[in-house]
Amino acid sequence: MERRHFLATGLLAGLGTPSSSLIHSLLPVLTPPDRGPLKPFYTPPVPIQVGPNGLGFRIPVRSSQTNIQFSCMEGIMGPKLMGPAPHVHKDLDELMFVQEGTVSILVGDQVYEVEAGGWHLRPHGLVHTFWNATDKPVRYIDMFFNQDFENFLEEMFARLIPDLMKRGVSLTSKEATSQMNTLYTRYGITMFEEQRQPIMAKYGLKG
Repeated sequence: MERRHFLATGLLAGLGTPSSSLIHSLLPVLTPPDRGPLKPFYTPPVPIQVGPNGLGFRIPVRSSQTNIQFSCMEGIMGPKLMGPAPHVHKDLDELMFVQEGTVSILVGDQVYEVEAGGWHLRPHGLVHTFWNATDKPVRYIDMFFNQDFENFLEEMFARLIPDLMKRGVSLTSKEATSQMNTLYTRYGITMFEEQRQPIMAKYGLKG
C-alpha cells in the first residue's frame, strides 16, 4: 500500500466511523492526484542574460520536471537595485540560497542580511521583498515549492513587461496595471506597490 493511502486509511480509522461526506471531503487532501513517477533529468550550465536594468534570471528546474513539487530560478541583481514591491503569496513558500554577495531580505518589519552561502526561507502568508544594497552584483537561487511559479516569472518579465515596453505602454498605465493584476490573481499574489518607494529612498536603491 502506498504511503499516502496508508496515512489516509489510518487517519480515517482514527475518526471512528466517519460519514461518507467527511470521507469525500478529506480524501482529496490526504490522497493527492498521482502525477506519475519522477524521471531523472539534467540541466546543463547556461550563462544568464543580464538586461540593461542590471537584472537577469534563468530557470534551471521547471515544475513540469518535478510533478509540480519544485522549481527554481537563478538570478543576478546589480548594485544598489530594488527587487519587487513588498508582496505576499497565498500558497507559495520560497527558499533562497545566496551564491555571491549579500542580499537584503525584508519579512514583515525585519531585515535579514543574507551573505554568500546563507539560506533564507520566506513562508507564504508573510509580506516580504528583497534588494541589493551593496556596491557589487549579487547572485542567488530562489526555490519554489508546490506551484509553477517559474511560469509567473516568465509571463511577467519575459513576455508581458517587454511587450508593454515595446508598444510604448507605461507600466503604471491602466492597461498594464490590469494585465499585471490578472497575473497576480492567478498566482495568488497580493502586491503593495506603495511600500516600494520608501524602501528605495531609505537604502538609496534604483528601481
